[in-house]
Amino acid sequence: MPKRTDISTILIIGAGPIVIGQACEFDYSGTQAVKTLKEEGYRIVLVNSNPATIMTDPELADATYIEPITPEIVAKIIEAERHVIPGGFALLPTMGGQTALNCALSLRRQGTLDKFDVEMIGATADAIDKAEDRQLFRNAMEKIGLQTPKSRLANASALKKSYRDKYLAEREKLSGDALDELERQWTIGENERRKRYQEHALGEALMALSEIGLPAIIRPSFTMGGTGGGIAYNKEEFLDIIERGLDASPTNEVLIEESVLGWKEFEMEVVRDKKDNCIIVCSIENLDPMGVHTGDSITVAPALTLTDKEYQIMRDASIAVLREIGVETGGSNVQFGVNPEDGRMVVIEMNPRVSRSSALASKATGFPIAKVAAKLAVGYTLDEIANDITGGATPASFEPTIDYVVTKVPRFAFEKFPGASTTLTTSMKSVGEVMAIGRTFQESLQKALRGLETGLTGLDDIEIEGLGHGDDKNAIRAALGTPTPNRILQVAQAMRLGWSNEEIFNSCKIDPWFLSEMRGIIDMEAKIRAHGLPPNGYGMRMLKAMGFSDARLAVLSESTEAEITAKRHALGVRPVYKRIDTCAAEFASPTAYMYSTYEAPFAGKLADESAPSDKKKVIILGGGPNRIGQGIEFDYCCCHACFALDDAGYETIMVNCNPETVSTDYDTADRLYFEPLTAEDVLEIVATERQNGTLHGVIVQFGGQTPLKLARALEAADVPILGTSPDAIDLAEDRDRFKRVLDKLRLKQPKNGIAYSVEQARLVSADLGLPLVVRPSYVLGGRAMQIIREENQLNDYLLGTLPELVPADVKARYPNDKTGQINTVLGKNPLLFDRYLSDATEIDVDCLCDGKDTFIVGIMEHIEEAGIHSGDSACSLPPHSLDGKMIEELERQTRELALGLDVVGLMNVQYAIKDGEIYVLEVNPRASRTVPFVAKVVGTPVAKIAARIMAGEKLADFKLKKKQLGHVGVKESVFPFARFPGVDTVLGPEMRSTGEVMGIDRSFEVAFAKSQLGGGTRVPRKGTVFVSVRETDKDRIADAVRLLHSLGFKVMGTSGTQRFLTDKGIPTEKVNKVLEGRPHIVDAITNGDIQLVFNTTEGPQALADSRSLRRAALLHKVPYYTTLSGAVAAAQGIRAYLGGDLEVRTLQSYFSET
Repeated sequence: MPKRTDISTILIIGAGPIVIGQACEFDYSGTQAVKTLKEEGYRIVLVNSNPATIMTDPELADATYIEPITPEIVAKIIEAERHVIPGGFALLPTMGGQTALNCALSLRRQGTLDKFDVEMIGATADAIDKAEDRQLFRNAMEKIGLQTPKSRLANASALKKSYRDKYLAEREKLSGDALDELERQWTIGENERRKRYQEHALGEALMALSEIGLPAIIRPSFTMGGTGGGIAYNKEEFLDIIERGLDASPTNEVLIEESVLGWKEFEMEVVRDKKDNCIIVCSIENLDPMGVHTGDSITVAPALTLTDKEYQIMRDASIAVLREIGVETGGSNVQFGVNPEDGRMVVIEMNPRVSRSSALASKATGFPIAKVAAKLAVGYTLDEIANDITGGATPASFEPTIDYVVTKVPRFAFEKFPGASTTLTTSMKSVGEVMAIGRTFQESLQKALRGLETGLTGLDDIEIEGLGHGDDKNAIRAALGTPTPNRILQVAQAMRLGWSNEEIFNSCKIDPWFLSEMRGIIDMEAKIRAHGLPPNGYGMRMLKAMGFSDARLAVLSESTEAEITAKRHALGVRPVYKRIDTCAAEFASPTAYMYSTYEAPFAGKLADESAPSDKKKVIILGGGPNRIGQGIEFDYCCCHACFALDDAGYETIMVNCNPETVSTDYDTADRLYFEPLTAEDVLEIVATERQNGTLHGVIVQFGGQTPLKLARALEAADVPILGTSPDAIDLAEDRDRFKRVLDKLRLKQPKNGIAYSVEQARLVSADLGLPLVVRPSYVLGGRAMQIIREENQLNDYLLGTLPELVPADVKARYPNDKTGQINTVLGKNPLLFDRYLSDATEIDVDCLCDGKDTFIVGIMEHIEEAGIHSGDSACSLPPHSLDGKMIEELERQTRELALGLDVVGLMNVQYAIKDGEIYVLEVNPRASRTVPFVAKVVGTPVAKIAARIMAGEKLADFKLKKKQLGHVGVKESVFPFARFPGVDTVLGPEMRSTGEVMGIDRSFEVAFAKSQLGGGTRVPRKGTVFVSVRETDKDRIADAVRLLHSLGFKVMGTSGTQRFLTDKGIPTEKVNKVLEGRPHIVDAITNGDIQLVFNTTEGPQALADSRSLRRAALLHKVPYYTTLSGAVAAAQGIRAYLGGDLEVRTLQSYFSET
């Protein structure tokens, strides 16, 4: 059937900020959908609050709204866009994760879709309800004869219905002012009703517990990434998780499920069209058994331990699930559990939308699920859609076949959250993932492990906690029985310690087939340790075919990586590259989407499919797996480099290993190598590409710290590096060399010092005086960066925090000498100390430079003061409090720095302003995480221009002019604290945010309010603000509190703050601190008496004392601000929010006025 012509406009809802459980895979799927549907001739309207996405680029959709994704805001967008052109208006909610689905369902419930005659496409509301509502889903599975785990639902549906019926009955009787008052009271009572719903559902959960028993798995409805869920082993844990789950579920509903811990877990990626054509795109097997969220599990594709009969049963079942749920036009993910004892199969859940697993399946097979789903949503059938990868030789109804193994390994960031439990459960905790492709499971596993960039070279040796204390067997059993990020390494270590596969399986329930494959790797390691490396090419090739990296072979043979590489090359052992073609080489693939493998020559020749072209080419190195400090912003820059250099006539070659990103889409670059970003892997790609054509250069400055670490190795191999030289980048990181540049330019920096040992660190800190900021050199995201305010904090830092950064090989060299370990690390990467500038304003400046001319792209003023990591601080562009003279001076200093460092491309500078003086904090002569935000606010494709300058064009060619902006952009950070119970939420110099949102409007206040709404903050319209601030903040907080009081807010404060505010004429009620006895402030927050918290503290004791208050605010979703400037901005934002309706405007309209 041809596409639908009764629709003219399609609204696509994005996923919003990057959060755990919902990352940049939705930028990938959303970008595909926007491009595909626009090519089909539809007018595309997009709403997404995340500026770091490719999908929000103004040239992609016809109308782009960077606005909060709330039903109220999206309703205004629908109203504004509904009649821009004649014809039908449709809403596609399946490309934006749970955020988009929940928003679409709310719009339907509120009547917005009916009011404006909007049709939901891609998935019907009934299908979404049936899949996401735990009870409806269970009923549907029973109807088609599929088992689900034994379970009971706990909700308050009956109570909700009674309240709603009563409200509607009253509405019928009233009109005019009385009706308005009823509706006002109904809105005001929402929080109180929600509290009663939760109490009612809690009672139902306790009744369910007696039937289900413990351990029990708790799954909240309408959430993603297992938000609010978990595994309860005792009643206390059960109540805690139920409370969290009910709060996380928008419908206050949880499913209490029998434990299926230890069962095998599988996923099927299914696509179905409206003519009931169904295909399985990919089967995925979780290496970790049930009990670990699939996003936190190591997974492989295709499923490797199913018999053909078992696979066919699961295939039929997953298609039956889609039919019953009613998914007619798009992709879905169905999850199964299988009991290894008796083969019993149960359906766990399904996602009636494009998901994290869809992105993985798309990259694993080359089948573009989101693109196909978008076409199915507008009426096409699978047989009418051409497969791009095979150049149209096959239709999309041709089920993908793969002749390789894909392994995904998650990346975690527990080091950013001291005190968080590292045990993995059904609630997702990983922040990123890496995907690797090999001809065997062994090869793809070892490639994935080295691609993680956590220092692993393969299945590295690891210490098992508790060994050597008399009960080694139980210590190993405990390590294997607890799912943690390192469990796979502990399994390998147990093998080295003589444990059998059967003993290991009994402890961890990882399938015996995977254990035997890992055993093969460990046995080979033992042979290398005993006998050295094989002397011939055949033996070396066999090792490489098992996935061993040169770095791992160097460790095992007590050699160096360079020596191994040289020996391998001398033996003629090089990788070949195979194409991902969706059809296991049945048809030729014109798409250059490749992975490396090692194989024996066939008929005297290696079967390499790379076919490098004779064009002028540029290689762009991506950022690898997402992590805190290095995320989607850098992928955005890499994609823009691809687009710009393609326009400039270069062949673009992308190297990356992150399956979530737009950069690893097969049509972003001309050629894609899905490979780990290690020197070995990248240099082999360079050697292959140099066989034909001209390599103009490699871009290392756009992917964050990952490619920068490879710059020296590339230089040593005579590979041209485009843009700013690695030496200049190094200069900015090298404290002594950088100081000489600043002295020459007569620019100031805070008093500072450098330490190459623990003893020197103590001397430097004594010289500088407290407070001071300390950080290791060469890190991104402020890793291990701290503010030291007291002497004992320095000692804790040196002997507590730093040992976590020591690599395993150094630990092995100094097993019982912490100081020796640290001094070895500091010898190469010293500690940097800066005098801490308290109460300073921090500024970020992004600029372009071609070595001769500079252009200041944007100056951002941080809302939080200096000392909060720039990636965690909210900021505004243009600055909201700097005068013209200060801005001119910042521009001058930035120009001096860019020319002084010979920058070619992008540069970011961080300044602190204190008492009218400007201090240089940090210079990054590379792409920074602010680039996408700046580009969206000023309307200049910053990364594209930078890429072309790096390739040799001049800044003057782009005729850039300084713009007078008639609007303000505010960037706000989004944090994962809710995922890590027990972690303090106070911000500091180490970055902890996972994503960002942007608010844009004509005024700073409204833009700030939008940024808070977009970040998920419940901006209060009324209620009580709690204020407790340190002595130095009291004078300046008074105006913000007075403003809130004038808006009708009540004020509550602890004794000192309460007295101060009362003396200033602001009526303030006193409340106890936690230490002063009950009822105290945490009780008030828990009881719903507080709607807003302003809390600033100083010193470790005060921070510790107020920790429970911050956790309570987070748990009960009460907005809290822990900096003075944040509190002041919040008060102004609330005034703007209450001042009237928030206006929605397209991004394009702001630039038509600029």
